[in-house]
Amino acid sequence: MDVLERIDQAVKSSPVVIFMKGSPDFPQCGFSARAAAALKACNIEFGYVNVLEDPEIFQNLPRYANWPTFPQIYIDGELIGGHDITIELYEKGELQQMTHAAVNQS
Repeated sequence: MDVLERIDQAVKSSPVVIFMKGSPDFPQCGFSARAAAALKACNIEFGYVNVLEDPEIFQNLPRYANWPTFPQIYIDGELIGGHDITIELYEKGELQQMTHAAVNQS
């Protein structure tokens, strides 16, 4: 399977997915840690992909949605953004609404 197909499959595998450095329980960078913490605080189940475990995904994810940095958060198959946008949405209460709506639809 082509790497972009694998990325697409991961994006569509869960209503909420974070591509991050490390895992939600053991993040490997501060930005990934804060973004995962915001998702955890939403009290929803979410998927994750540790980009450090797959060099092909690490190299190609930036061109999948034309977003150059990690982490990347997808809700209902759409890129929401990275760390800054995720934290901003969380602080406004919008991330909670978005994630709950996505999880409840599935």
